[in-house]
Amino acid sequence: MLGQYLITFREVLEAALIASIVLAYLARSGRSGLSRYIWYGVFSAAAASVVLGAVIISVYGGLSESMKPLFEGVAALIAVAVLSFMIYWMATKGKELKAEVERRVESIATRGAAVGLVSFAFVAVFREGLETVLFLTPFLVEDVAGTVAGLLLGTVTSLILAYAIFFAGMKISIRRFFYFTSILLVLLAGGLAGYGVHELIDYTGADVWGLLGQKAYVLNIASDNPLHHKGVVGSIFAVMFGYTVSAEWARIIIHLSYLIIALPLVLWIYRKK
Repeated sequence: MLGQYLITFREVLEAALIASIVLAYLARSGRSGLSRYIWYGVFSAAAASVVLGAVIISVYGGLSESMKPLFEGVAALIAVAVLSFMIYWMATKGKELKAEVERRVESIATRGAAVGLVSFAFVAVFREGLETVLFLTPFLVEDVAGTVAGLLLGTVTSLILAYAIFFAGMKISIRRFFYFTSILLVLLAGGLAGYGVHELIDYTGADVWGLLGQKAYVLNIASDNPLHHKGVVGSIFAVMFGYTVSAEWARIIIHLSYLIIALPLVLWIYRKK
């Protein structure tokens, strides 16, 4: 549940911060009457995200058992790609987020375009909703209860934090917050990349991959042991760091390669700025 919570918290917080920036700016500029259009966009985007999630799960449920590993593997790798872009974008553009949002809202509000405000809010929130759906799909097919719990808890806590920052005057370094969560998300994405490769190996068969499809190690840990990657303790490390009791060479190589490239890059970008 920890990984699902972190993903949801980060994504919903981004959407909530953008909506809060817009609402606060409209209030400061004497345009509070336009706030309802922002809420229209927010609620419609949230509804669209829920529908999208339901469609994806429905499609997964209709697949044959032989096709499910392919779906999970592709979904995991797509999630890694989108997650990586999101981390990079926030690291490079996050500092100017408030100014950029206010500039765009001012341009739209000056023209009196209600449709523009609705569209802006919808796109901003739905983008985060789409990312959340993509990220949580690989976890949902493995752990429904944990994913739902992480989704609900992450949504509630992120909304509370966004409200505290913009409307209750809470002082917090947003950039420092995103710095540390980006590091955690890189670790999570590395494990997810390895998991995606593992599912593709399951789909195609290990022989297709040659040596890369062979087991690099197998830990003698029973499935009912808490330290198993599906156990109480092991599942936390599995989600956050890609821990597993057995792994193919391809899984290990992809996992470590991602971390070797992404982690130093994120640290460099933040420290450079």
